[in-house]
Amino acid sequence: MPLDASRNSLVLPLLGLLEERPAHAYDLATRLRKRYAHLTATRSTVTTLVKSMHRAGLMEAREPGRVGNRPLRTEYELTEAGITRLRAKIESGLRDTPVASMDFALAVAFLGHLPADRAVALLSARAERLTGELAALAADPAGTAELHTLERDYRHGLVVAELAWIATLVVRIRSAELAWAVAA
Repeated sequence: MPLDASRNSLVLPLLGLLEERPAHAYDLATRLRKRYAHLTATRSTVTTLVKSMHRAGLMEAREPGRVGNRPLRTEYELTEAGITRLRAKIESGLRDTPVASMDFALAVAFLGHLPADRAVALLSARAERLTGELAALAADPAGTAELHTLERDYRHGLVVAELAWIATLVVRIRSAELAWAVAA
């Protein structure tokens, strides 16, 4: 897969949707739009990414099929490499992304594809990192008027909100309040 395609934020949800069930590019584009209306995903972008991921060995093509009078469509299903990439992208999205980013939100959307203990470990590590960010934000830049540092207050609010959300989610996972499908 070309480097630019692998970094596209749509790769994670496309892999996740394919792990749920095999699909053709048109079906993936439709499901992506319905589930993630806030994402910009044209059918041509999805088709291009699917072909790129297929060439990279992340999915394999099934024999083209036809439903009714519709044109022949090739369905794709994830390979073991695709499942491995999906989990790696989820882990990276939880571990490495900035606060309140779309990549973090997409990683959270597919969190259930990881074992619960791994999800808790990654979320806890993220909380530790964000706690460090919060401490750095607390240091007031000397001699700078508050009006010129409002973005720091905004970022502080985002970090505090994400930390609280993560703490609640970790408690729900540990207590089994949140049903979990993937075994450890």
